[in-house]
Parts: sequence; C-alpha cells; structure tokens
Amino acid sequence: MLPFANLSNDPEQQYFADGITEDLTTDLSRISDMVVISRNTAFTYRDQAVVTSQIGRELSVRYVLEGSVRRSGHVVRVNAQLIEAETDAHLWAERFDGDAGDLFAMQNTITRRIAGAVDAKLITAEAKRPVEHPDALDYILRGRSAYNQWPIRDNYAHAVSLFEQALALNPQSVEAQTWIAHVLATRVLRRQTDARAADIERAQELIEQALAATPRSAHAHFVKGQVLRTQYRFADAIPEYETVIASDLNYAGAYANLGLCKFVTGSVEELIPLHTRALGLDPGDPFVGTVHSRMGFAYLLHSHYDDAVVAFQEACLGRPAGVTDFHSFLAAVYALQGKSERAASELAQARKLASDNRYSSITRVRDVPFGGIPNQLLARGCSKATYIAGLRKAGMPEE
Repeated sequence: MLPFANLSNDPEQQYFADGITEDLTTDLSRISDMVVISRNTAFTYRDQAVVTSQIGRELSVRYVLEGSVRRSGHVVRVNAQLIEAETDAHLWAERFDGDAGDLFAMQNTITRRIAGAVDAKLITAEAKRPVEHPDALDYILRGRSAYNQWPIRDNYAHAVSLFEQALALNPQSVEAQTWIAHVLATRVLRRQTDARAADIERAQELIEQALAATPRSAHAHFVKGQVLRTQYRFADAIPEYETVIASDLNYAGAYANLGLCKFVTGSVEELIPLHTRALGLDPGDPFVGTVHSRMGFAYLLHSHYDDAVVAFQEACLGRPAGVTDFHSFLAAVYALQGKSERAASELAQARKLASDNRYSSITRVRDVPFGGIPNQLLARGCSKATYIAGLRKAGMPEE
C-alpha cells in the first residue's frame, strides 16, 4: 500500500492523502488472509521513482496499490490502481469523486469502496495463479472466485467442492467451514439446490463449529444469520446481523439482510434506510437487483407507487438480469397506478422470462415463494396481498 500522492496545488492537502493511505492500510489488513506491509515501511517509498517490480522484490509482495488525491475547491478526486508487482500489469483502476464538505465521511466512503474492490480483484487474481500443489488457502481463494461467477447454480456447486478440498487439507480451517456454510445457505435462499434439507443441516453444523472456534468473526455471524433465514427464523437472525455491524460498520450484506428480517418481523419502516445503507456500501453487489426489489416492496406496502416503480425499475436494470419476479412486481405497481398498458407489457415480459407457468394465474403466484421469504410471512405484512391485488388488476385470471 504505497502512499497516495497529493496532486493538489496546496501542499497542505497532504494530510488527506496520508489519511486515505492509512485508512486503506487498516481496512486491507482486516481482510482475511491478507498480509499488508506496515505503514512505516510503505511510507519510505514516498516521492521515490521506484518500479513496482523492485518493490515486489524488496518487500516480497505480489501486488501494489497506489493512487493520488487531487482537490479543487469543494471537489476531491481520488484515483487508485492495483498492480501486479512481478509483471507490472494493471489489474484494476478506478476514480472516485466526492464533496469536500465532509472530508471524514468522504474519506471513509472512498477507502471502504477501494478496499472492497481490491479484495474482489485479488481473489480473482490469486485464483488464476498457477500452483502446482495447491494448499488450503489456494482452494479457499479459488472457491471465493467461483462463488462470484455465473451461472450461479453450477458455480455454487463448484465453490462448495473447492472449499471442501480446503477443509480436507486442513480440517480445522475456520475459513473453509464458514465458506462452505455460506455457499450452502446462499443456494438454499436463492433456490439453487435440490437438496435443501441436507444443505441446511450441513451449513448449520459447520457454522456452529466455526463460531465455537472464532466467536468474534463477523463473517461467521453473518453466515449464522443466513442459515437462520433458511429456517425462516428471521427474529433469531436479527441479533446475528447486528453483531456483524457492531464489529464491521462496512458489512453491506448485514445491513441488507437485517433490513429484510426487520421487514418480515413487522418493523417495515426499517427496511428502506438499512437497504439504502447497503447500496451505498456496495453499489457493485452482484445481487443489487434483489436489494432494489425489496425496497420496492416496502414502498408498495405503503402505497408509495412512484417510489416503488423507481425501485423495481432499478431491480430490472440491475443484477441478476432476467429475474422474472422483478418484472411481475413492476407489472403489479403499474396496474395499481392505472397504467394498464405498461402493466400488461411487464407481465408479458415476466411470463416470457419464466421457465414455468407461475404467472398464468393468481393461484399459481400464491404457490410460488420468492425472495427467500415464505408466503405466509409476506401475507402477514400484507405485502404479497398488495402485490396480488396489482396482478389481478393487471388482468391475471384467478385460475
């Protein structure tokens, strides 16, 4: 982590560049299995024209993160790039702009986003490195890379296999235990498994082992919350996500799933701010469409149709693409607004994308769960009832 350069005309702005460097060093050091050279050593390279390959040799590092800060008036621009030390290849680069009105908040946001992006890029880079005799960490990194690939059903199975190989090499690996449980719970929640009961049982067993070994692990508590969600124990999952946030204020998934659990257990008003926080922390979430759709449902429940339309439109445009539920939600809201043509168009799109006939009748829709939430809990909050009322108004027959 090289010191960020101050490109502003004002040398007094060096403190901000140094703050970015120090916070990033801290955030990166918190990532599991990430070894980051200390700040004192990194700062010896300030203002030196040293090629990354030399830094790699001198410090025995594989990757170098460098960047710059430029301030003009109230606008601050931060550039960052990740470089492979041995080859000098640029793996990732991004620019971040912000308002200098609240430097501390902006600095926190920028460092958080850079750390998250670097973590993802390093996982991919490490997974691609040829290794003759992979160890447990190699398999964990490959599994994490597979977990984020598409199509998700096939890659979830591949990720579990890789994590299982890591666990076979190191039966005490808490990382392997946690990640196996993570993927198993995820594929249950996203309906990507034919062995729901077995996946839940295995996930619960492994996450209990992981928490017994590392009771303060934010990741392990997050996965425990996910496992509880697979069992529809939403109230029990709430303290798990709250524990994650108390440990890591930047854990986007914890905010999103805490919001969902609050929604399902009756605190409907808490979903919007928690999901907004999650989107701000991780705008590149592979399932950002799901986050927007949940917000749409909260707006729908309060009859805020215009806001619901915006949220569901964002869901349709986001990831994952081609989700039939998102288009059916939008069809329902348009119908409730009296926009019959738009409702018909979205419903036709949902039917076109669906691999079954779930949108052929109200009866079929009632039988299909969505979003990892059982129908009876949705009905309790009247949200599914409102959704079905919209579909009925859009012209969907009862049978």
